Amino acid sequence: MTRHDLCTAIYDVAHITGEFKLRSGITSNEYFDKYQFESDPAILASIAEHMVSLIPEGTEVLAGLEMGGLAIATALSLRTGIPAVFVRKKAKDYGTCKLAEGPDISGKRVLIVEDVITSGGQVIMSGDDLKNLGALTNHVVCVIDREQGGREKLREAGFELSALFTMTELKAGR
Repeated sequence: MTRHDLCTAIYDVAHITGEFKLRSGITSNEYFDKYQFESDPAILASIAEHMVSLIPEGTEVLAGLEMGGLAIATALSLRTGIPAVFVRKKAKDYGTCKLAEGPDISGKRVLIVEDVITSGGQVIMSGDDLKNLGALTNHVVCVIDREQGGREKLREAGFELSALFTMTELKAGR
């Protein structure tokens, strides 16, 4: 699938209109139901294929954020052979009680993987949690940057964002 075809496929399967409250608290009259493109094997495989070029050289671990980043990180891991960890919003209080499930990340160059960035708030919190666990992390990749201030907030917090698509590109690519 070409990048243009992927852009069209994501928009067609995931774009819905109505009134939606986003995690950031913002109300939007459009929404990208990310689970529609994350659950489609052909689209997910193409996303991973196109996102490989966004992975910084030397990345040792892909950190998929709960819940949307998990499918993207898994697809990227399968495509690249880079191990993945699955990052919870809060460590569970039973079993292993881990915040990041998977291989040890201490001292490793970790790339944060997310599906959609709006304000960047959860990414900053999870990124700080990963750093507290010893991860060396300052890069984030996502499928869609909604262009609602997330990139700037991430930069202020010390993270560089690379997005496969911006909201402007998705709308124009139709």
